[in-house]
Amino acid sequence: MRLLPLVFAMLGACAAAAQVPQQRGHETVPGHSPPVFAAQGTVQLAFTPGDNAEAMIVGCIGEARQQILVQAFSFTSRALANALIAAKRRGVDVQVMADREQTFGGEASRIPELVRAGIPVTLEVRYQSAHNKVMVMDAGSADAAVITGSYNWTYAAQHKNAENVLILRHNPDIANAYAANWRRHFADALPYAKQ
Repeated sequence: MRLLPLVFAMLGACAAAAQVPQQRGHETVPGHSPPVFAAQGTVQLAFTPGDNAEAMIVGCIGEARQQILVQAFSFTSRALANALIAAKRRGVDVQVMADREQTFGGEASRIPELVRAGIPVTLEVRYQSAHNKVMVMDAGSADAAVITGSYNWTYAAQHKNAENVLILRHNPDIANAYAANWRRHFADALPYAKQ
């Protein structure tokens, strides 16, 4: 429990040291400093392989009520795919954006399962690697959450790799910024199509 106040103190110190004024909106303008947001809400974290990050993420997916926006580099986790499919079935708007090369080049990709379940999937093709690992839950609401970190949505991230995951809850500005970034990437992505 002592870690959370330390995280918030460090975030506040970094923001104060940067002396960057908060910008209107949440779009980053090339050549300008990124926006700074007030620390609020809660931060939950996990480190693999020791912590059960996958279960933590599945739990957060289960809390979503309106929408889940996903950015994936690699997606091989059966548990995370099943959680997103279950969210879709209970009426949550689930949308996935994935790295094209990883989707078609990697083994055991769960992306085709998501597509078969009726989840819209788009593929990022503009970048060498679409390396974001993000889920945004219920942006625009007080209960918004953002999942991010080094953790890919994979079996290896939980069981074989040294990874980290953060879940940032109840900070609507952060969720809105991540959702705006998702939409910016979505504008350049292509619909999923089997090869």
